[in-house]
Amino acid sequence: MKGREIRQALHEGQLIFATCVTAPSPRWPELLKQAGVDFVFIDTEHIPLGRETLAWMCQTYAAAGIPPVVRVPCPDPFEVAKVLDAGARGVIGPYLETAEQVRTLVGAVRWRPLKGQRLQDALADPNSLEPELRQYLETRNQDLLLIANIESVPAIEKLDEMLSVPGLDAVLIGPHDLSCSLGIPEQYGHPRFDAVVGRIFGKARQRKLGAGIHFWEGIDREIAWSRAGGNLIMHSSDISLFGGGLKRDLDELRAMLGSAGRTGNDSATTIV
Repeated sequence: MKGREIRQALHEGQLIFATCVTAPSPRWPELLKQAGVDFVFIDTEHIPLGRETLAWMCQTYAAAGIPPVVRVPCPDPFEVAKVLDAGARGVIGPYLETAEQVRTLVGAVRWRPLKGQRLQDALADPNSLEPELRQYLETRNQDLLLIANIESVPAIEKLDEMLSVPGLDAVLIGPHDLSCSLGIPEQYGHPRFDAVVGRIFGKARQRKLGAGIHFWEGIDREIAWSRAGGNLIMHSSDISLFGGGLKRDLDELRAMLGSAGRTGNDSATTIV
């Protein structure tokens, strides 16, 4: 799917599937394409990826027809410019808590490459742009996604203001940070956490914005949250999927072969 098609699907409430990738392996794009993801989430907030490595990843995924969407380390327009220059097809702004932060990212994505006073004028009134320039910018940036991470109580309290900023495509809940902000760390089954997820999803969908949560602890909750209004399925990550799959296989092997991993021949050598 092209970026504009993903954006339209998010706004219309259609399901969009993605996953988080941290490893710069040249084999991942092929595997993700086979899995049928709509875009890939590359995290630079918590993962130490250098600019050259990130650019290589973005260009490789884009060449494979999988839009790379990058979470920047902080909601700074200059960080946004870096990842878009690297080839990102979208941006996730971390830990946003105000409408002004959202507006700043909208300026960096929707009106790129305007800067300074020219950009501030466009944000205040898009009609201030010459028709030819406005058409150029809207066409140039139509495939770029903009997603806001909602991860705290202050963000929930100002959610209506944040969602009212034109140019946003979706919200993505960061469950770990949000659960900590709520005072119930990692209690993703807590009724209060579940109620907050539903509230965020409901407000986003009322504004015809995509709504999702990045989750990695089984699909049952993802299904339930999707049925409660979420349409951005940000499922797990390469690290979690590899670690979980490896543990399941090794647990099964140990159960079948014995804790020592031997075949019954005392002289056999266990190779690790």
